[in-house]
Amino acid sequence: MVMETAAAPDPFVASLPVFAKFESVADIDNYRPLPDGWALATADIVGSTKAIAAGRYKTVNMAGASVISALLNALGRQDLPFVFGGDGALVAFPGSALEITRNALAAVQRWVADELDLTLRAAIVPIKDVRAHGFDVRVARFQASEAVFYAMFAGGGGSWAEAEMKAGRYRIDPAPAGTRPDLTGLSCRWNPIEARHGEIVSIIAIPGPSRDLRGFQFLASDIIALAGRQERDGHPVPVNGPGYSLLPAGLDIEARATTPAGWRWLSKLWIVFLMTLTAVTDRFGWTIGRFDPKVYKREVASNSDFRKFDDGLKMTIDVDADVLQRIENRLKQAEEAGICNYGLHRQKSALMTCLVASPLQRDHLHFIDGAAGGYAMAASNLKAKSPA
Repeated sequence: MVMETAAAPDPFVASLPVFAKFESVADIDNYRPLPDGWALATADIVGSTKAIAAGRYKTVNMAGASVISALLNALGRQDLPFVFGGDGALVAFPGSALEITRNALAAVQRWVADELDLTLRAAIVPIKDVRAHGFDVRVARFQASEAVFYAMFAGGGGSWAEAEMKAGRYRIDPAPAGTRPDLTGLSCRWNPIEARHGEIVSIIAIPGPSRDLRGFQFLASDIIALAGRQERDGHPVPVNGPGYSLLPAGLDIEARATTPAGWRWLSKLWIVFLMTLTAVTDRFGWTIGRFDPKVYKREVASNSDFRKFDDGLKMTIDVDADVLQRIENRLKQAEEAGICNYGLHRQKSALMTCLVASPLQRDHLHFIDGAAGGYAMAASNLKAKSPA
């Protein structure tokens, strides 16, 4: 994804094609190759399935989003292409930022281990190596709202880089104990968002063994159109935003992200105060200076990342039984024809993890995933169907 701010954008990012209709996401003509001197920072949680089974998926989501937060803050840029994958993330960056990126990845690995008791593996893979192995990384921008653009990735290079990381290559080691990344803006103040139409379904569909990319493009368009039968294309967040919580489930995790030990009680009190103030003003239609809670909640909905293209179609949508059956039937048909491989996971609610530089800015980002495994479980289901 690409977070737009008032800062001058990177020349490559500024040159990327922009499409406003998500149906265009599978059209390779909308993408441009990353420059040869760039690299991919990729990371994910080891044993995420076990952590999910233990009920820790909100923590897993926070760990994945922390990679994006740490790198963007360290690089002082919010316009670099990145994608949130539920239990991990990928960020593309210019080679000139290699040392800063390596240090930020090492720091966030240490923080995840020390504060979340999870293991985050990470790697930095040069684009030239991706291309030397016959893959590419191509990027486009999807305009999700007036203020927010999300980067989409194609070409297979991101998936190859992730596989290399899991094989132990290009590895980045954690920083020394006590090292903390800059996670300013990382928050998880929303409680799970309950399904309104039926179920929250996380879907991953990737090109199949036939390598019929045109057929896969048609498949992606069909799945998007089927989801479009649901209100707001199956968007899991209500149009007026989620409800406020005075004691958000992620309170402790956010305090650990933003405040050193010993002062977290103060951070928690501050968050509860802000949430209480916001809930009261929202209830009575008041504003706090230039901050209008009702406008902010609507922006949360429009800025939310509930569908993407990352070497395949990924969606977390709220759909009824009929729409879900149609989607499953189409996916099964395409899988039998070798056009795609897919994984799907159902749950009763969605989770939101946020990057908010300031509530007064309109480019706050909100990552959506299923609340009971989401993309990580969909990926696990996809892998289980693949030959060893």
